[in-house]
Amino acid sequence: MIDEPLARGTSSIHSLDPRSKLVACLALSVVAALAATPAAAGLVLVCGLFLTIAARPSWRVVWGRFVAVNAFVLFLWFVLPFTAPGEAGWRLFGFTATREGVALASVITVKTNAIFFCIVSLVATIPVPALGRAMTALHVPAKFSFLFLFTYRYLHVIAEEYARLATAARLRGFVPATDARTYRTYAALVAMVLVRSFDRSQRVYQAMLLRGFHGEFPSLDRFAARRGDMVFLSLCLVVSAAAGALDFVLRRGYVF
Repeated sequence: MIDEPLARGTSSIHSLDPRSKLVACLALSVVAALAATPAAAGLVLVCGLFLTIAARPSWRVVWGRFVAVNAFVLFLWFVLPFTAPGEAGWRLFGFTATREGVALASVITVKTNAIFFCIVSLVATIPVPALGRAMTALHVPAKFSFLFLFTYRYLHVIAEEYARLATAARLRGFVPATDARTYRTYAALVAMVLVRSFDRSQRVYQAMLLRGFHGEFPSLDRFAARRGDMVFLSLCLVVSAAAGALDFVLRRGYVF
């Protein structure tokens, strides 16, 4: 099974209703994604950092994912300041960086990390089965919820199938190289994985029908929204509205 190290915990964030955390994460992330000013995205970033600290996660795991996300952001810093049109600001190794390019890279950096910390604190702290049921409870289309849950359930099975086929190829003397034979071999491996995955999905579906599956997964667990969940969700929505209003005011150039 896929490990979920951030979903294990006893913090106040872990004990919240998954539905309220999902809605709060969606509201904060949408505002951060649409923000055009670093101040508005920064407000969401501060909120995400506070929630992450409150969740008391394994900082080693968070750091690994933080580095992976910001590796992509670092690539943008190598490109955007030198390709975005605008006023020349600095020269580095013969290339000219524009102020507009630096500003755009800064906004993307803040927005990316704001969304990252919101997801780490609010979504990653929900076990995947509970996340699927929360999506269904929030009236997310059932097909999307089932696709999400079955991907989680069988992703490692597909990985094991690929590893088995790759081992069989190596036992037959296959050595990866940069040539056409290697590309054909990998294409055949991927095609065989897809064929076997389809066959397995048919068997699983037939087994589910034999066990009485009628379009929904029954569960003994029931969500119960408490006063603390409502207070938490209200505060997150207030922060989202404040960030959206701040972005609107700054973009219009209003000065208090």
